[in-house]
Amino acid sequence: MTLFSLARKNIIRNLSSYGLYFGSMVFSIVIYFTFMTLKYSDDIATLTQTDTKVDSIMGASAFVLIFFVAIFIFYSNGFFMRKRKKEVALYSLLGMRKKKIGFMLFFENLMMGILALCVGIMIGFLLSKGLLTILVQLMGYDVIANFVLSWEAVQQTALIFMVLFIITSLQGYRVIYQFQLIDLFHAAKKGEDMPRASAISAVVGIALLAFAYYLSLTNIFTSELWKLMGYVTVPLVVIALTIVGTYLLFNSVTVYLLTLLKKVRSWSWKGVNLMTVSQLLYRVRGNAKSFTMIAILSATTITAGGAVYSLYYMTGESTKEANPNTFMWIGEDVAMPTANQQYDETINFAEQRFIMEEQEIQYSVISHSMYERLAQLQQQEIVAGEYILLDPFYTEEFSPVQAGQQLTQPSSGASLTITAIVDQSVLNTYIAWQTLVVPDTEFAMYHATQTAQLYSYTDEKDQQALSQQLEAILPEEAQLTSYPRDYAAGLSAAGSLLFVGSFLGLVFLTATGSIIYFKALTEAEEDREKYAILYKIGISKRALLQTISTQVGFVFGLPLIAGLLHGAVALSAFGQIFMMDVTKPVLVWMAVYACIYMVYYVFTVWNFYKVVKQESAT
Repeated sequence: MTLFSLARKNIIRNLSSYGLYFGSMVFSIVIYFTFMTLKYSDDIATLTQTDTKVDSIMGASAFVLIFFVAIFIFYSNGFFMRKRKKEVALYSLLGMRKKKIGFMLFFENLMMGILALCVGIMIGFLLSKGLLTILVQLMGYDVIANFVLSWEAVQQTALIFMVLFIITSLQGYRVIYQFQLIDLFHAAKKGEDMPRASAISAVVGIALLAFAYYLSLTNIFTSELWKLMGYVTVPLVVIALTIVGTYLLFNSVTVYLLTLLKKVRSWSWKGVNLMTVSQLLYRVRGNAKSFTMIAILSATTITAGGAVYSLYYMTGESTKEANPNTFMWIGEDVAMPTANQQYDETINFAEQRFIMEEQEIQYSVISHSMYERLAQLQQQEIVAGEYILLDPFYTEEFSPVQAGQQLTQPSSGASLTITAIVDQSVLNTYIAWQTLVVPDTEFAMYHATQTAQLYSYTDEKDQQALSQQLEAILPEEAQLTSYPRDYAAGLSAAGSLLFVGSFLGLVFLTATGSIIYFKALTEAEEDREKYAILYKIGISKRALLQTISTQVGFVFGLPLIAGLLHGAVALSAFGQIFMMDVTKPVLVWMAVYACIYMVYYVFTVWNFYKVVKQESAT
């Protein structure tokens, strides 16, 4: 029997163990190949032109993807090598030379890698049309993409992944030379270090996380700590504190709580609770580093995905803030369609400079009656006050003008006091960045020399054609502002980011789920004899399944809860910085993430149970 045939038989025999790993690799290759196809796609380049640099986005995303996939493959490969060290020791014991065993492991890894590469590229090509269509739909283009096989994408995908597979195959080859025979036989029994839990480290872990959360959620514009530590330093400190705090959370806090639970006899002596909590203590202690990595990775995925989805979700709202009118331009009116038209207004406004504390500021000036009319048409709340400043980008921390401050006209020397500031405008901000509302009796003194045309349509998102017509007929000095144009540009950018973020998130999720699955199955192999003894002394299948569900649930649940908590804090800070209410999109994103995560949990519980049940039946 040749080494090739032996390697092939080993792959087939271990197919159940390799299945999820193989599937995760294929999925990673599909996504990478898709990103490369989109990067070199002529259809995307023609559609987006210079609006959105999709090729740059895909190139950067592919780099992030391959970096993560490399870590995942090396990590997973280490699990399989550890699991098969006893098998390798048997080959050596039976007289097979180390060089041949090393070559066999090398060929196994390489064969599986090449197979995954071929399957991944094939599936990627078959899915390319659908994924391309999803991207253009997210970007707001109503077109159907074509089937295209990009040879540049094939070559780049094959080159990158072949390098990865050769390196991991060499890793398998080196295993046989790194350990003594006795070490290989006992490799499966070796877990991670089991550090002792203490009340001090538990308190330190909670304190570090609490301080990291405090720094994240405090107002960065007013916080003395942010100013003292520096706006670049603080995020790095938060990340470091979160990682260390999470490790201590798993290494000490959880162990401390489980130890206390174990001492509660009324609970621990019921059924198999004592065994369950003992197993959990060992697993949490032995896997604290892995749990920390998975929790941080989950938090990163949730934060990045939630932020991108929030931007996409808020595109319409943010565009509307900048463009309360569907169209606005300076100059003469033109013939406009009346279908779905809400209003058509011609207004006069002035451009006036004011002095505030030796600083010169320019505002667009409109009358009270015009403000109230437009606010009513736009269904905005009408704010009372003598002098009202309309500033859609107003922030108390950064805006130079606050309510109660005095402005002076340099020409006449007359002064006025701002009575109210509204974070909404009735004019499009490209033409009128900040608008001052003055009493009708005073408006004439400002000499309104600008005439603007304002139009609003109920189907403003669908007025792209009209927007293009206006761009063609209006001169550049008209300064046309268009809601449909700005919305399309925003949707194009946010849609491409959402596409990339979603699929990167899925890759990260499948990889983290796979890592937990591998660890759980490895533990199932180690514990199968213990469960077999329990089964033989009379424990029911239901109780056995319940014990397994609790153990696996703890392994899955701890990193998920920590990741969700970290992600929620990070996204709250994101919403605070950008003054966005991200609650709804963030909850949707987290729910989707948790649901997919639960699928992995159920799959892992079932396979864990199958491993234990096989041992119990013998």
